[in-house]
Amino acid sequence: MISSAHNDKLKEVRKLATRRGREKSGHFAVEGEDLVEAGSSWTPVFRLVAADSGLPGEEVEPALLAAVSQLGSGTRTIGIYEQRWLEAPVGPLCLALWDVRDPGNVGTILRSALAFGASCVALGPNCADPYGPKAVRASMGAIFGVPVAKFGRLEHLPGRTIALAARQGVPLAEAEARSGEELTVIVGGERAGVPDEVLAAVDEVAHIPIASESLNAAMAGTIALYEVARRMARP
Repeated sequence: MISSAHNDKLKEVRKLATRRGREKSGHFAVEGEDLVEAGSSWTPVFRLVAADSGLPGEEVEPALLAAVSQLGSGTRTIGIYEQRWLEAPVGPLCLALWDVRDPGNVGTILRSALAFGASCVALGPNCADPYGPKAVRASMGAIFGVPVAKFGRLEHLPGRTIALAARQGVPLAEAEARSGEELTVIVGGERAGVPDEVLAAVDEVAHIPIASESLNAAMAGTIALYEVARRMARP
């Protein structure tokens, strides 16, 4: 049983709370029984559990496990996994994020992407880390089910590109989305949205008609995935 705060595995868990630590190791941490269970198809690097919890894994004194937890209430289990990145974004339906910096939005978008059958979520410039603690929790386990990729330029995205922009372009329901066609939907950041130079270069600009001022990135991405996936499924 692990009984020292200086244990190497506990040290790694602490390091994985930072983006730099995750990038250096290539690992990420998942806390809580439900989320660890969601990753049951992935083999963990290691799994730590509170002593006497009855859960599978290497036992740790409960106070030590609570000390490295990112949850305010502590946790009974922490799983450490290898990050998985696609070499490049893939179709047929890719959701690309540009400057989406809120990790909760990134995690929620992963959950929506899994629900609506997106082939991948592509993280562009200045996006939050999908493997960060807040994003992983917000994904509710979808981080294990949705392929993720990084991209730096518009031409790296698959198929036709549709960018969402408030009150610009056509209503999303009128944007082209056909069965058998690869498509990327681009969602911009919480404040600035998709940059003007990107809007000028995409195949189509569309908006979600709403009565209020704006939607946050996660809501916009969810609505877009529902609408586009529904239309692409038509014969």
